[in-house]
Amino acid sequence: MSPEADTDWDAAWERTLTELELDVAQAELLLTSNHRDVALRKKPWVPPQLPPLPASMVERARTLLDRQMKVSQLLGEAARESRRHNRAVARMQVSAPARPVYIDTPA
Repeated sequence: MSPEADTDWDAAWERTLTELELDVAQAELLLTSNHRDVALRKKPWVPPQLPPLPASMVERARTLLDRQMKVSQLLGEAARESRRHNRAVARMQVSAPARPVYIDTPA
């Protein structure tokens, strides 16, 4: 492979890792904010066709994977907490007692 092709692949990996890091940062922000002003990806992420990861980017990729795993765990915990909260709110909702209804009909 030519040095120019290596540079192109490195740039492709650089863009891909940056894109994934931005997605993780958005997810982290969702977990720590009131969810306003957090722009989410409109389309699902599609992995690009890339050659093996360059050795110079391995540590960055590992760090990104660690962040993704942590965010995944925290999102799962947040979802469970939200469901628990919704169940508690549903139990606390008090409905008005049923009122008797009388219908006066001629005999």
